[in-house]
Amino acid sequence: MKAQRQQAILEAVGQEPIRSQEQLRRRLKAHGFSVTQATLSRDVRELGLMKGGADGAYVLPDASSSSGPATLLDRAAAEYLVRVDRVEQMVLMRTGPGQAGVLGVALDRARLAEVVGTLAGDDTILAIAPDVRRATALVKRLQQHVRGT
Repeated sequence: MKAQRQQAILEAVGQEPIRSQEQLRRRLKAHGFSVTQATLSRDVRELGLMKGGADGAYVLPDASSSSGPATLLDRAAAEYLVRVDRVEQMVLMRTGPGQAGVLGVALDRARLAEVVGTLAGDDTILAIAPDVRRATALVKRLQQHVRGT
């Protein structure tokens, strides 16, 4: 449920200017998520959302830059990544059910040189690297976050 809720938050922030947690809470409620203010605050913090821009709306940080102790990608990988495998220049990532979307968004926002593009399903993400060397580098970066390692 948390992953789906956070995915809905990312989509809402990406689709329209959201200027307050109350506005975000109403948007989530319209999509079937009833959340408390405390839960919403925690989600905003975990996703690294910040107030920014001329309109004062929430924005996602550039996931490749540091936003505290870990980047958005590192936090999402640490929380959701279960397994990562490489086949040539393709990297396959496994998450729990419903969690691939949040990790996929974080991966896309990181704009890594190792990733040309991604496809995300319910519990699987396929990332395509420009070459085998960069696919190997991506696996190495992500492998440190795999749960249980």
